[in-house]
Amino acid sequence: MRSSDRQHRQALFDLLQPVVLSNCEFVRLGEPNDGGYLMCGNLLDRVEAGYSYGIANYDQWGCDIATRLGVVLHQYDCFDTRQPACSTGKTVFHAECVAAARKVEEGRLFDSMAGQFAQNGDASKRLVVKMDVEGAEWDSLLSASDETLDRFDQLAIELHYMNEPRHIEVVKRLKQFFHIAHLHFNNHACADGIEPFPAWAYEVLFINKRIAFVDDTRQWTGPHRLATRADPRRPDCQSVSSP
Repeated sequence: MRSSDRQHRQALFDLLQPVVLSNCEFVRLGEPNDGGYLMCGNLLDRVEAGYSYGIANYDQWGCDIATRLGVVLHQYDCFDTRQPACSTGKTVFHAECVAAARKVEEGRLFDSMAGQFAQNGDASKRLVVKMDVEGAEWDSLLSASDETLDRFDQLAIELHYMNEPRHIEVVKRLKQFFHIAHLHFNNHACADGIEPFPAWAYEVLFINKRIAFVDDTRQWTGPHRLATRADPRRPDCQSVSSP
């Protein structure tokens, strides 16, 4: 392992450390294990539409958002085009993926977030976004305009990998608009040799600075008790002890 690789990962790891928000009440939305995400439940009340990227025929998170907030939740996946059911809220499935720009690749349609928001009449709305797109998140976020990013009240995202300069670039850019409120490592992805990361996939909750207030008197000490293991049959591999 090159020392430069370790230094790069350490820099990214340091950027991803959460702060404590004085006005965030955590709730878990979605599946009880893989597919569930922590959100600041009390900071969702101004959201006007929701977007869920990466579905794979299940999206309890999207159904929970649509039901809880009474907004339309748009679901995107061009690899698994089966539409998940939601009997309690309005969800709209799009057989399309997110990318840096609009394109067709191997018969699959991709578009930017800005293009998708505009297509749905949501370009000027306050949004909540969930993203789990197996690495496509980096270019999608890097290409997004400031105006697009500032539309998000909350972004719950599973980030993948940590070895490229653009990873640091993306997180630095996001932190211009958001506070990091939570970090949880996916135990499907636990691995050795990528220290200080214990896993190569990790869920991060970004809360817009417009609505979040940092408590400077407290320090984040580890994943919230609602942050369950993605796979309950496998051992966990968090970087710090849970409170």
